[in-house]
Amino acid sequence: MRYAPALLALLAGCTTLTDTPPDPNVPEPTPSGRCDAAPAQGLIGKRGSDALAETARRSAGAGIVRTLRPGAMVTMEYRVDRLNVVVDEKGMVTAIRCG
Repeated sequence: MRYAPALLALLAGCTTLTDTPPDPNVPEPTPSGRCDAAPAQGLIGKRGSDALAETARRSAGAGIVRTLRPGAMVTMEYRVDRLNVVVDEKGMVTAIRCG
């Protein structure tokens, strides 16, 4: 049972948030999936959700997106096709960056 705290921390990063569906006016990413976080910066300060993360992904042209929460364990490798949506302890988006 010495791994229980680590397992709980890992599972905490797997929770989902619900909100409105992704914005249909945001175009699909380019086939390359190369991330450009600049178009998604307008979402900073909004409440994080699965729908917001998907809207940010599409805006950035990223192939994948992940939401980074306080205390969550994450891999540190850089991926040109990944968008990171960083949220604070209240679930508000504090940063959006590629990698």
